[in-house]
Amino acid sequence: MKVHLLRSTAAVYTANAYLILGDSNRLEDVNALVDVGTDGTIVNSIGQMSTGVGKKPVARVILTHSHFDHSGGLGRVIVKFNPEVLAYSMMDGVSRLLTDGEVILLGDELFEIIHSPEHSSDSICLFSLTSGALFSGDTPLNIQSPGGTYQEGFVVFLEDLLRKGVRTIYSGHDAPNSKNPMEVIRATLRNVLASDIIARKSA
Repeated sequence: MKVHLLRSTAAVYTANAYLILGDSNRLEDVNALVDVGTDGTIVNSIGQMSTGVGKKPVARVILTHSHFDHSGGLGRVIVKFNPEVLAYSMMDGVSRLLTDGEVILLGDELFEIIHSPEHSSDSICLFSLTSGALFSGDTPLNIQSPGGTYQEGFVVFLEDLLRKGVRTIYSGHDAPNSKNPMEVIRATLRNVLASDIIARKSA
């Protein structure tokens, strides 16, 4: 898997976008964008990349959530590449809704969809079952001190990530972290547990 970090060339507030390619750009690999940023200027950067012969430069788009800084440029991406667009909630341009636990191909690796609603109700993370890469969107994984209020389910989510063994975090706004991702998640879990936890209501 090859991951290219794409940033807007304009002076606008935007999220990171990531283009995922297979190592060898084979026809069966699925060129995929995780998030698209605010204004669609990443289209120009993608056009200058080697994304494989006889295939779409972007065949699939996955939105980590619907906030504008992650999804605002979708229209321009659709016009240029006509990709399948996947998200956890319906919005303009979305082709199909994702489900928690679903597995999809991005580049040449299989990724698990993990619903992570601590940031927004439609937030997801994408975890590679091969390389341990985690595309986290705006899910808060670098909480540096106790405080605030968190859902009980967020604790379960963090514990599950630690069991999975994350090797690289590709964040929605920070630089990718392959140096100490597990330590960051462990520290976040400690600080969440030291904060107010809202227990899940029983049915």
